Amino acid sequence: METLQLLRTLSEARGPSGLERAATDVIADLWQPFVDSIAVDRLGSLVATKNGSGTAPRPRLMLSAHCDEIALMVTDVVEANGFGFLRVTAVGGVDIRHLYSQRVVVHGREDIPGVLASLPTRLLPEDRRSGAYGFEDLMVDVGLSAESTRNLIRIGDFVTFDQHLVELVNGRVAGKALDNRASVAAVTICLEQLHGRAHVWDVLAVASSQEETRLLGAATSAYRLQPDAAVALDVSYATSYNAKDSINVELGSGPMIDQCINIHPGINKALIDAAKALEIKFTHVGYGGNSGTDAQYIQIARAGIPTGLLSIPQRYMHTMVETVDIKDVERTGRLLAEFVVRLSADFIDTISAEMLEA
Repeated sequence: METLQLLRTLSEARGPSGLERAATDVIADLWQPFVDSIAVDRLGSLVATKNGSGTAPRPRLMLSAHCDEIALMVTDVVEANGFGFLRVTAVGGVDIRHLYSQRVVVHGREDIPGVLASLPTRLLPEDRRSGAYGFEDLMVDVGLSAESTRNLIRIGDFVTFDQHLVELVNGRVAGKALDNRASVAAVTICLEQLHGRAHVWDVLAVASSQEETRLLGAATSAYRLQPDAAVALDVSYATSYNAKDSINVELGSGPMIDQCINIHPGINKALIDAAKALEIKFTHVGYGGNSGTDAQYIQIARAGIPTGLLSIPQRYMHTMVETVDIKDVERTGRLLAEFVVRLSADFIDTISAEMLEA
């Protein structure tokens, strides 16, 4: 599939953190032609296996890209003049400054379109007329009577943002859920690139659940699958207007190869070697704390899993107009495939020995 259409398909799929099934159904259809088996686990993560060509039992590599998105949840149904309105709260790191006037879909007994709205400024009390709206000011209006609203919608129902992917100039796209469907697209490209190429290791591609809320799907998948090594994929901050000076990665500069306390130096070096072999752009970034990604929990599953991290530069994270460069997504997928192909049967022994020598 052409990458623009791939990103559109993934971005517009609906998969709030904790209710990812509609998104994993879409991803399963995309991955099915390139893998040997595919299933959804108990907590909603999608796991696809592509068998390697090595002698069994083969070493196994887990590729983890979370598929959930930030969203809202219904906390109350309020009646006014015979109509029903919904109070909501955040699911994941929602920036409330971006919510007013958004279109949404309420996932009740059926999917119901709505809008996030509030009173105009002049109708608000004088002490509430400046500053951002709070959740106490915002309501979802679905246009239904109070009785119909209560029949169709319950407290705890999820609400997702109704935003189509927009194609910008210079190969950029903007839309919802590109954190982290851009990385799911990169894994899809990787699996397509591996189709017909020999690789020794089995590949376990995981579209993990509930990253935006608890990093849960990666933790449980790593525990259950017991891979020999892993690479997590996520998005990270790119430069934009008036951004912090510390953010100096441009859109279009290729994947970011992260080094932090969650990352095994041997996996990190192998990713850099693969990027150099492909002669593709990349940025090597380092920081002292946790990554805040799937890598954080994969690394500590069971006896510990050597883990790497690839990030795709993104502007406007956790908004409805998250922006990425298509070439960065494609380069990340190609780099990942090259990394897989270069893995030897004794790779883990080699990087373990190098750690002891250091």
